[in-house]
Amino acid sequence: MTTQAVRLFRKMNGLFAVYKPQGVHWKHVRDSTESNLLKALNSCPPPAPQLALQFQLLSGGENCSSKDVVLSPSMVPTLADHPLVTGPQFHKVHVGVGHRLDAFSSGVLVLGVGKGNGVLEHLCKSHVTRDYTLEGEFGKATDNFTHTGRVIEKTTYDHVTLDKLERVLAMIQGANQKALITYSQVDLHTQEAYELAVRGLLYPHGKSPPILTGLRCIHFNPPNFTLEVQCVNETQKYLRKLIHEVGLELRTSAVCSGVRRTRDGPFKVENALTRQHWTADSIMQAIAHFRPKTDKRIDVNV
Repeated sequence: MTTQAVRLFRKMNGLFAVYKPQGVHWKHVRDSTESNLLKALNSCPPPAPQLALQFQLLSGGENCSSKDVVLSPSMVPTLADHPLVTGPQFHKVHVGVGHRLDAFSSGVLVLGVGKGNGVLEHLCKSHVTRDYTLEGEFGKATDNFTHTGRVIEKTTYDHVTLDKLERVLAMIQGANQKALITYSQVDLHTQEAYELAVRGLLYPHGKSPPILTGLRCIHFNPPNFTLEVQCVNETQKYLRKLIHEVGLELRTSAVCSGVRRTRDGPFKVENALTRQHWTADSIMQAIAHFRPKTDKRIDVNV
């Protein structure tokens, strides 16, 4: 007969997304999630103790000599399986981490538990696109491309307009579109290649450098601006450097003040669990919500 903890453990199979705050290392997110799941498993009520037959020695009564022995059978619980003797039933719950986010970045972080770790590995090897919003600030350059780095240059930015910025973004996106076609390894003269390009389903095969599949400005209020990016094979350092390069193309300088991932394949920011919901109940609900999608092994063209 399986216990409540075992039944709960068997349900812990799948993928779910959490929202990683800025300034928090991804390892802390993983460890907190593992700790909460383990605490939920070990807080389940233990099974009823097994009973063992035991004979108790009773007095023989007034009419019996002192040599008479009377034994009374009774069922008593055994303590061999008591939690105070055996300790916690579960000692480790492995939670895997998908495409990681560095401490400077925030947003959607996909985690896997149980058999979901196998699907998570497939997700990491596939070419799913990820969405980001990048916060930029014109007027200075730093040694690490962030607004908290050591300032190495200050420049004017009065000449920067939204029209100029959008032209630079179009140029960068055009160069990345050519790279995407090159690394997709398809014959552009075929009908299949044309249909894939029209539907936006071209993706790189094998190893490739970071490629932007979409780039636009969604907020412009100098010196601050916000870019929306769709990309594959990126790193957060590459995205911060992208802000720096945009500044150079506009004959000024710029630093990145924020990197926020809003989508990782089918996992969107509105479905990501915030810190107060990194609990077993919320995680189980999230796994059940995404199970129809993850059971299909993640469409690489998402």
